[in-house]
Amino acid sequence: DVTDEYLVSTYGFPRQFIYYLVDLLGHTLSRPTQRSRAISPETQILAALGFYTSGSFQTRMGDAMGISQASMSRCVANVTEALVERASQFIRFPEDEAAVQTLKNDFYELAGMPGVLGVVGCTHVTIKAPNAEDLSYVNCKGLHSLNCLMVCDSRGALLSAETHWPGSLPDCAVLEQAALAGQFETELYKDGWLLGDSSFLLRRWLMTPLHIPETPAEYRYNMAHSTTHSIIERTFRTIRSRFRCLDGSKGTLQYSP
Repeated sequence: DVTDEYLVSTYGFPRQFIYYLVDLLGHTLSRPTQRSRAISPETQILAALGFYTSGSFQTRMGDAMGISQASMSRCVANVTEALVERASQFIRFPEDEAAVQTLKNDFYELAGMPGVLGVVGCTHVTIKAPNAEDLSYVNCKGLHSLNCLMVCDSRGALLSAETHWPGSLPDCAVLEQAALAGQFETELYKDGWLLGDSSFLLRRWLMTPLHIPETPAEYRYNMAHSTTHSIIERTFRTIRSRFRCLDGSKGTLQYSP
């Protein structure tokens, strides 16, 4: 009964996308094994979107939908789990040659960097302290966090996301242990490379900036690298802007690692 403007301002997404999520997740959210089976998939999805985009369970849609904060929490957990189960359908590198070539062409048009398959970076998401007070989750700022490794394309769409690494791990150690490194080390994507910043180590498949450029060519390389790699930082800002539950303004995520 509400307007499209209300849906976007309250839940962060337009009506047709919400319907799409209901079609995508409805069967899973209606399973009799779900604790919140009495709550419709539509309500569960709206509750989750409200949390993702506002960052707080204490939102007006909880009262508006007639569900308690405890129910809101269960809805968020159920919808999140259902989305994660389907993540690989959407967050993945292209496989056919034409799509891979298009990916490279799009990057090349940005700043003239050839053969780029994606830009990689890490970002921290603060979480509540684990029950065991595991110091491995304490980052360099003294906060508990997850260090999230992501790769995006030239438009900022995610191609890879590994979000379970403890916050104490430096970016280079995260990449060293990540499944992403294994994929590139086995030459699954042998005809291209990723771009990473100076927090990573140079690899055959990972191009990093030159620390002390000396020649005009080296300066041009660093400029092209910087321009291209900046996409991942814009992507991180966009994700935090759209999903305020990640930006820390309403407190840390109240979930276990």
